[in-house]
Amino acid sequence: MIIGITGTLGAGKGTVAKYLVERHNFMYLSVRNFLAAEVLRKGLIVNRDTITATANDLRAKHGPGWIVEQILTEALGQTKALRQRDVVIESIRGVGEAQMLKSKGATLWAVDAEVHIRHKRIVGRASETDAVSFEKFVEDEKREWDNADPSKQNLKAVIAMADVVFQNDGTSEELFARVEEALKKP
Repeated sequence: MIIGITGTLGAGKGTVAKYLVERHNFMYLSVRNFLAAEVLRKGLIVNRDTITATANDLRAKHGPGWIVEQILTEALGQTKALRQRDVVIESIRGVGEAQMLKSKGATLWAVDAEVHIRHKRIVGRASETDAVSFEKFVEDEKREWDNADPSKQNLKAVIAMADVVFQNDGTSEELFARVEEALKKP
């Protein structure tokens, strides 16, 4: 089983992925980690802007599904575990990425939550990409929300492609119960 996870900024994509890894022994693959490595390789500072620009450049140069395809290929090349374990790929942001995953038989899950809850979460996790004001947070999300250019993020369209959408305004336990229900679906 391959599950791609998309969703709004700070909605709980990582929480769902971590749960699948810890509770169900999924192999974890991260679009963000792949892109952060590319940013560092270029000698740039890792932040949301450099990650977004790098992702857009890679999609424009290699095709809209290339990033996720590279992540899967790299994981398969490093280990046979990909063939033996279920896989979760976190942070699907482009339509081409979602289409590529679905062409491989993957299920796409989306996670969303109310904007103020999400901003509070990202400030609380204090990663290098999350030290932003509420205004910048909203601006970043608008930039990624709706775009006709296939080399850019389009969260609106990717979320619309999701097989399952989790509204994560409550507790982790409530979210995990929804995950367990989704895992039971064919």
